[in-house]
Amino acid sequence: MTNPPDGTDEIANPASSQVEFVDVQQNQEQNASFASSMHQIDLGQPYLQIEKIHKSFGQFIALNDINLNVYAGEFVCLLGPSGCGKTTLLRIIAGLEQQTTGRVIQGGKDVSHLPPAKRDFGIVFQSYALFPNLTASQNIAYGLQNTPMPKGQIEQRVKELLETVGLEGFGKKYPAQMSGGQQQRIALARALALSPSLLLLDEPLSALDAKVRGRLRVEITQLQKRLGVTTVMVTHDQEEALTMADRVVVMDKGVIAQVGTPRVVYQNPKTPFVANFIGSTNLLTGEVISSTQVRCGNILLDANIGELEVNSQIEIAIRPESIQLLDSGNQNEDLVNVVTADIEGIEFLGSVYHITLRPDGNSKAAITIEVSIHQARQIDLSLGTTLKIQIPTEHLQIFPK
Repeated sequence: MTNPPDGTDEIANPASSQVEFVDVQQNQEQNASFASSMHQIDLGQPYLQIEKIHKSFGQFIALNDINLNVYAGEFVCLLGPSGCGKTTLLRIIAGLEQQTTGRVIQGGKDVSHLPPAKRDFGIVFQSYALFPNLTASQNIAYGLQNTPMPKGQIEQRVKELLETVGLEGFGKKYPAQMSGGQQQRIALARALALSPSLLLLDEPLSALDAKVRGRLRVEITQLQKRLGVTTVMVTHDQEEALTMADRVVVMDKGVIAQVGTPRVVYQNPKTPFVANFIGSTNLLTGEVISSTQVRCGNILLDANIGELEVNSQIEIAIRPESIQLLDSGNQNEDLVNVVTADIEGIEFLGSVYHITLRPDGNSKAAITIEVSIHQARQIDLSLGTTLKIQIPTEHLQIFPK
């Protein structure tokens, strides 16, 4: 089959995106997400189709020609900064917002103009939205009470859901008696109560503290895979998107900037915006000076130019972890793109340092590198220290400006 240009080819052909990863911890996290998507080799017919969605609020265009396919059992994250349109798109999928033009097709059925009650989905909001005067069990059972399901079956279903989200014995507690993470699990159980085919998550973890957020995102991902429910999640947190999603949809100013597996979006961004938004990156300006070299300030770098013309203005992206710290005692004569720079800033992040360097004689371009705790013990890590670094050609990404 031929997959559309929406990043699904990276799932259908996982070997094509297996590129060496420098950061071991991040590699392990992304490999877990990457491996989870490999069961979808034969993607088949999309379960959710978003076709030419356009949304305007007066003169403001919130969404502009959005096209996206989501496949059965897939976990897709809509990622982007505030105001990019990701929440508006989620609300249109749910029927909480009406698109100006375009269609939403779910399970082969056009639901573009159906009210939320007529659509098959469960939704979890950032604010939990639990009824404070109802117990956890009553919150979960709320939607089931409007169905023909007998009372005994409702009680059994609630018990099963409490066990599913790891809150056995919490059924009689009220929301005020539970932590934020526990409340969000109850909200998740309530969304799953009617066994929806589509689960929508609107920044469900952003109100939680860091440790609870990290633990809950693992639990949600495992639960989603176990249940096989197709899931679309909105988040502005890059770490959440990279560790939870099968595919990431990066949005910018109402359009989709890139769609792909977390690994591919991180390692092969299509635009400077994606390179700069996903993770940390050094984004420098420069120009092409030959078929094999670019100039950034007074630094000459060997690079893969592609089809860019000489003298064209460019932007250069390089990840901090891709830059190699060299032993200043060695000559390093056989290496290209060796730069001498002084330490201008030091940021301690626990397991690593982010070091800001100012290349010799270059007042404009600052470069950030990542130094492990082990490496930091081998060097004089203080302001003003001169270091030698090497910028690998294969990790330089060149964008026309």
